[in-house]
Amino acid sequence: MARLPRVSGKKIIVVLIRRGFYIHHQTGSHVNLRHETKVHLRIVVPSHSRELAPKTIKTIIIQAEMTVEQFLELL
Repeated sequence: MARLPRVSGKKIIVVLIRRGFYIHHQTGSHVNLRHETKVHLRIVVPSHSRELAPKTIKTIIIQAEMTVEQFLELL
């Protein structure tokens, strides 16, 4: 398994949009995304100015039903 890079929440949002998600709404610094066709997929991404922890990135990848390799390709 590839090692996860440290990225910001804004870059993760861009990757998820490429994957078929759209921004549903934002509350404070947390962006809520939903998938266009898979209505059961709902993800909250912190959009802070700093990079996210690797565990947080891994959790977002799992919630988006992606693999790390798929995430790195879209990154």
